[in-house]
Amino acid sequence: MQEASLRLLIFLGIFTVVALIEWFLPKRVPRESRWTRWKVNLSILLLDVVIQRLTLGAAAYVTAIYAEEHGWGLFHLLDWPPLLEGLLGFLILDFAIYLQHVLSHALPVFWRLHQVHHTDLDVDLTTGTRFHPIEILVSLLWKIGLVAALGIGPWTVVIFEATLNGAAVFSHANVRIPERIDRVLRWFVVTPDMHRVHHSVYPRETNSNFGFFLSVWDRLCGTFIDQPKDGHEAMTIGLPAYRNQAKLGLGTLLAMPFWRRLIRSSGKADRD
Repeated sequence: MQEASLRLLIFLGIFTVVALIEWFLPKRVPRESRWTRWKVNLSILLLDVVIQRLTLGAAAYVTAIYAEEHGWGLFHLLDWPPLLEGLLGFLILDFAIYLQHVLSHALPVFWRLHQVHHTDLDVDLTTGTRFHPIEILVSLLWKIGLVAALGIGPWTVVIFEATLNGAAVFSHANVRIPERIDRVLRWFVVTPDMHRVHHSVYPRETNSNFGFFLSVWDRLCGTFIDQPKDGHEAMTIGLPAYRNQAKLGLGTLLAMPFWRRLIRSSGKADRD
Protein backbone atom coordinates (compact mmCIF):
# COMPACT_ATOMS: atom_id res chain seq x y z
CA MET A 1 0.00 0.00 0.00
CA GLN A 2 2.88 2.38 0.77
CA GLU A 3 4.41 1.61 -2.62
CA ALA A 4 1.15 2.36 -4.42
CA SER A 5 0.53 5.56 -2.43
CA LEU A 6 4.05 6.84 -3.14
CA ARG A 7 3.69 6.21 -6.86
CA LEU A 8 0.27 7.86 -6.91
CA LEU A 9 1.53 10.99 -5.13
CA ILE A 10 4.49 11.31 -7.49
CA PHE A 11 2.25 10.82 -10.52
CA LEU A 12 -0.31 13.40 -9.36
CA GLY A 13 2.44 15.90 -8.61
CA ILE A 14 4.04 15.52 -12.05
CA PHE A 15 0.65 15.53 -13.78
CA THR A 16 -0.37 18.78 -12.08
CA VAL A 17 2.89 20.57 -12.86
CA VAL A 18 2.91 19.45 -16.51
CA ALA A 19 -0.77 20.38 -16.95
CA LEU A 20 -0.04 23.92 -15.73
CA ILE A 21 2.94 24.27 -18.05
CA GLU A 22 0.85 23.01 -20.97
CA TRP A 23 -1.79 25.62 -20.21
CA PHE A 24 0.64 28.55 -20.19
CA LEU A 25 3.31 27.36 -22.66
CA PRO A 26 1.72 25.09 -25.30
CA LYS A 27 3.78 23.89 -28.25
CA ARG A 28 0.88 23.22 -30.63
CA VAL A 29 -2.62 24.65 -31.00
CA PRO A 30 -5.03 21.75 -30.24
CA ARG A 31 -6.85 20.41 -33.31
CA GLU A 32 -9.53 18.65 -31.27
CA SER A 33 -11.63 19.47 -28.21
CA ARG A 34 -9.47 19.13 -25.13
CA TRP A 35 -12.50 18.24 -23.01
CA THR A 36 -13.59 15.44 -25.37
CA ARG A 37 -10.10 13.91 -25.48
CA TRP A 38 -9.42 14.30 -21.78
CA LYS A 39 -12.73 12.66 -20.92
CA VAL A 40 -11.76 9.60 -22.95
CA ASN A 41 -8.09 9.47 -21.95
CA LEU A 42 -8.69 9.94 -18.23
CA SER A 43 -11.51 7.39 -18.32
CA ILE A 44 -9.03 4.88 -19.74
CA LEU A 45 -6.55 5.84 -17.00
CA LEU A 46 -9.16 5.28 -14.29
CA LEU A 47 -10.12 1.93 -15.79
CA ASP A 48 -6.46 0.90 -16.00
CA VAL A 49 -5.90 1.78 -12.34
CA VAL A 50 -8.97 -0.18 -11.20
CA ILE A 51 -8.04 -3.24 -13.26
CA GLN A 52 -4.46 -3.15 -12.00
CA ARG A 53 -5.56 -2.97 -8.38
CA LEU A 54 -7.94 -5.89 -8.93
CA THR A 55 -5.32 -8.01 -10.70
CA LEU A 56 -1.55 -7.55 -10.96
CA GLY A 57 -1.25 -4.03 -9.50
CA ALA A 58 1.79 -4.27 -7.23
CA ALA A 59 2.96 -7.65 -8.52
CA ALA A 60 6.35 -6.40 -9.75
CA TYR A 61 7.06 -4.86 -6.34
CA VAL A 62 5.86 -7.97 -4.48
CA THR A 63 7.96 -10.16 -6.79
CA ALA A 64 11.02 -8.03 -6.00
CA ILE A 65 10.43 -8.47 -2.26
CA TYR A 66 9.97 -12.23 -2.65
CA ALA A 67 13.10 -12.50 -4.81
CA GLU A 68 15.10 -10.55 -2.24
CA GLU A 69 13.90 -12.71 0.65
CA HIS A 70 14.52 -16.01 -1.18
CA GLY A 71 17.69 -15.14 -3.10
CA TRP A 72 16.09 -15.36 -6.54
CA GLY A 73 17.67 -13.94 -9.64
CA LEU A 74 21.00 -13.29 -11.31
CA PHE A 75 21.94 -10.33 -9.11
CA HIS A 76 21.74 -12.47 -5.96
CA LEU A 77 24.16 -14.96 -7.52
CA LEU A 78 26.60 -12.25 -8.57
CA ASP A 79 26.41 -10.41 -5.25
CA TRP A 80 27.49 -7.07 -6.71
CA PRO A 81 27.32 -3.81 -4.72
CA PRO A 82 23.67 -2.78 -4.17
CA LEU A 83 24.14 0.57 -5.91
CA LEU A 84 25.53 -1.13 -9.04
CA GLU A 85 22.73 -3.70 -9.04
CA GLY A 86 20.15 -0.94 -8.65
CA LEU A 87 21.61 1.07 -11.55
CA LEU A 88 21.82 -1.97 -13.82
CA GLY A 89 18.32 -3.05 -12.85
CA PHE A 90 16.94 0.38 -13.74
CA LEU A 91 18.77 0.45 -17.09
CA ILE A 92 17.63 -3.06 -17.98
CA LEU A 93 14.00 -2.27 -17.15
CA ASP A 94 14.12 0.91 -19.22
CA PHE A 95 15.59 -0.94 -22.20
CA ALA A 96 12.97 -3.67 -21.72
CA ILE A 97 10.19 -1.07 -22.05
CA TYR A 98 11.88 0.30 -25.18
CA LEU A 99 12.02 -3.23 -26.62
CA GLN A 100 8.40 -3.88 -25.67
CA HIS A 101 7.42 -0.69 -27.48
CA VAL A 102 9.27 -1.74 -30.63
CA LEU A 103 7.55 -5.14 -30.57
CA SER A 104 4.19 -3.43 -30.03
CA HIS A 105 4.63 -1.90 -33.49
CA ALA A 106 6.28 -4.89 -35.16
CA LEU A 107 3.95 -7.72 -34.10
CA PRO A 108 0.29 -7.51 -35.19
CA VAL A 109 -1.01 -9.21 -32.03
CA PHE A 110 0.52 -6.45 -29.91
CA TRP A 111 -0.24 -3.66 -32.39
CA ARG A 112 -3.95 -4.47 -31.98
CA LEU A 113 -3.61 -3.22 -28.40
CA HIS A 114 -1.08 -0.46 -28.94
CA GLN A 115 -2.93 1.25 -31.80
CA VAL A 116 -5.40 2.52 -29.18
CA HIS A 117 -2.61 4.79 -27.94
CA HIS A 118 -1.87 6.07 -31.45
CA THR A 119 -5.45 6.94 -32.36
CA ASP A 120 -5.26 10.10 -30.26
CA LEU A 121 -5.58 13.00 -32.72
CA ASP A 122 -3.67 15.43 -30.50
CA VAL A 123 -0.76 14.72 -28.18
CA ASP A 124 -0.66 16.08 -24.65
CA LEU A 125 0.03 14.75 -21.17
CA THR A 126 -3.17 12.65 -21.13
CA THR A 127 -1.98 10.74 -24.22
CA GLY A 128 0.60 9.24 -21.86
CA THR A 129 -2.27 7.56 -20.00
CA ARG A 130 -4.12 6.28 -23.09
CA PHE A 131 -3.21 2.57 -23.06
CA HIS A 132 -5.59 -0.33 -23.46
CA PRO A 133 -5.99 -2.21 -20.12
CA ILE A 134 -4.80 -5.47 -21.67
CA GLU A 135 -1.63 -3.76 -22.90
CA ILE A 136 -1.02 -2.53 -19.36
CA LEU A 137 -1.39 -6.08 -18.00
CA VAL A 138 0.96 -7.47 -20.68
CA SER A 139 3.55 -4.86 -19.72
CA LEU A 140 3.17 -5.80 -16.05
CA LEU A 141 3.78 -9.48 -16.83
CA TRP A 142 6.88 -8.54 -18.85
CA LYS A 143 8.29 -6.53 -15.93
CA ILE A 144 7.42 -9.24 -13.38
CA GLY A 145 9.38 -11.80 -15.41
CA LEU A 146 12.43 -9.53 -15.59
CA VAL A 147 12.31 -8.68 -11.90
CA ALA A 148 12.13 -12.38 -10.97
CA ALA A 149 14.85 -13.46 -13.40
CA LEU A 150 17.32 -10.75 -12.38
CA GLY A 151 16.38 -10.33 -8.72
CA ILE A 152 15.92 -6.58 -9.10
CA GLY A 153 15.46 -4.93 -5.69
CA PRO A 154 12.14 -3.55 -4.42
CA TRP A 155 13.31 0.07 -4.24
CA THR A 156 14.68 -0.10 -7.78
CA VAL A 157 11.24 -1.29 -8.92
CA VAL A 158 9.49 1.55 -7.05
CA ILE A 159 11.85 4.18 -8.47
CA PHE A 160 11.56 2.78 -11.98
CA GLU A 161 7.75 2.58 -11.91
CA ALA A 162 7.46 6.14 -10.61
CA THR A 163 9.94 7.34 -13.24
CA LEU A 164 8.11 5.48 -16.01
CA ASN A 165 4.74 6.98 -15.07
CA GLY A 166 6.18 10.48 -14.82
CA ALA A 167 8.13 10.11 -18.06
CA ALA A 168 5.00 8.99 -19.93
CA VAL A 169 3.27 12.22 -18.88
CA PHE A 170 6.28 14.45 -19.59
CA SER A 171 7.26 12.94 -22.96
CA HIS A 172 3.71 13.37 -24.31
CA ALA A 173 3.28 16.89 -22.97
CA ASN A 174 2.26 19.70 -25.30
CA VAL A 175 4.84 22.08 -23.89
CA ARG A 176 7.17 24.55 -25.57
CA ILE A 177 10.76 23.91 -24.49
CA PRO A 178 13.40 26.26 -25.96
CA GLU A 179 15.25 24.47 -28.74
CA ARG A 180 18.67 24.89 -27.15
CA ILE A 181 17.46 23.31 -23.90
CA ASP A 182 15.64 20.54 -25.74
CA ARG A 183 18.75 19.59 -27.70
CA VAL A 184 20.72 19.17 -24.49
CA LEU A 185 17.97 17.30 -22.65
CA ARG A 186 17.33 14.80 -25.43
CA TRP A 187 20.88 13.50 -25.18
CA PHE A 188 19.80 12.04 -21.85
CA VAL A 189 16.00 11.75 -21.67
CA VAL A 190 13.09 11.60 -24.07
CA THR A 191 11.69 15.11 -24.47
CA PRO A 192 8.20 16.03 -25.73
CA ASP A 193 9.60 17.24 -29.07
CA MET A 194 11.53 14.00 -29.50
CA HIS A 195 8.60 11.73 -28.71
CA ARG A 196 6.00 13.75 -30.62
CA VAL A 197 7.66 12.55 -33.84
CA HIS A 198 6.56 9.02 -32.87
CA HIS A 199 2.89 10.10 -33.06
CA SER A 200 3.19 11.40 -36.63
CA VAL A 201 0.79 10.06 -39.25
CA TYR A 202 3.77 9.15 -41.48
CA PRO A 203 4.74 5.46 -41.01
CA ARG A 204 8.50 6.14 -41.01
CA GLU A 205 8.08 8.62 -38.17
CA THR A 206 5.55 6.45 -36.31
CA ASN A 207 8.16 3.68 -36.29
CA SER A 208 10.83 5.80 -34.62
CA ASN A 209 11.66 7.33 -31.22
CA PHE A 210 10.31 4.43 -29.15
CA GLY A 211 12.00 5.40 -25.88
CA PHE A 212 9.96 6.33 -22.81
CA PHE A 213 12.57 7.75 -20.42
CA LEU A 214 16.19 7.35 -21.55
CA SER A 215 16.85 8.49 -25.12
CA VAL A 216 20.01 6.43 -25.59
CA TRP A 217 18.21 3.29 -26.82
CA ASP A 218 16.84 4.97 -29.95
CA ARG A 219 20.28 6.25 -30.83
CA LEU A 220 22.01 2.92 -30.22
CA CYS A 221 19.37 0.88 -32.07
CA GLY A 222 19.01 3.21 -35.05
CA THR A 223 15.38 4.21 -34.42
CA PHE A 224 16.01 7.90 -33.75
CA ILE A 225 14.54 10.67 -35.94
CA ASP A 226 15.48 14.20 -34.96
CA GLN A 227 12.49 16.21 -36.21
CA PRO A 228 9.15 15.56 -37.96
CA LYS A 229 9.12 16.21 -41.71
CA ASP A 230 6.29 18.77 -41.47
CA GLY A 231 7.51 20.51 -38.33
CA HIS A 232 5.95 20.22 -34.88
CA GLU A 233 3.24 22.84 -35.31
CA ALA A 234 2.05 21.58 -38.71
CA MET A 235 2.51 17.81 -38.35
CA THR A 236 -0.53 15.53 -38.42
CA ILE A 237 -1.00 13.37 -35.34
CA GLY A 238 -2.60 9.93 -35.23
CA LEU A 239 -3.29 7.08 -37.67
CA PRO A 240 -4.52 7.51 -41.27
CA ALA A 241 -7.53 5.21 -40.73
CA TYR A 242 -8.88 7.01 -37.66
CA ARG A 243 -9.49 10.69 -38.30
CA ASN A 244 -12.91 11.27 -36.66
CA GLN A 245 -12.71 12.15 -32.97
CA ALA A 246 -16.46 11.55 -32.54
CA LYS A 247 -15.95 7.88 -33.40
CA LEU A 248 -13.10 7.38 -30.92
CA GLY A 249 -15.07 7.06 -27.70
CA LEU A 250 -14.18 4.86 -24.73
CA GLY A 251 -16.25 1.88 -25.87
CA THR A 252 -14.76 1.99 -29.36
CA LEU A 253 -11.20 2.09 -28.04
CA LEU A 254 -11.75 -0.81 -25.64
CA ALA A 255 -13.26 -2.93 -28.44
CA MET A 256 -10.72 -1.91 -31.10
CA PRO A 257 -8.23 -4.78 -30.53
CA PHE A 258 -10.97 -7.32 -31.17
CA TRP A 259 -12.10 -6.01 -34.56
CA ARG A 260 -11.33 -8.16 -37.57
CA ARG A 261 -9.84 -5.18 -39.34
CA LEU A 262 -6.24 -4.60 -38.33
CA ILE A 263 -4.62 -1.20 -38.85
CA ARG A 264 -0.89 -1.82 -39.01
CA SER A 265 1.72 0.65 -37.82
CA SER A 266 2.54 1.14 -41.50
CA GLY A 267 -0.78 2.96 -41.75
CA LYS A 268 -2.36 0.38 -44.08
CA ALA A 269 -5.55 -1.58 -43.48
CA ASP A 270 -5.31 -5.36 -43.53
CA ARG A 271 -7.48 -8.36 -42.85
CA ASP A 272 -6.92 -11.36 -40.64
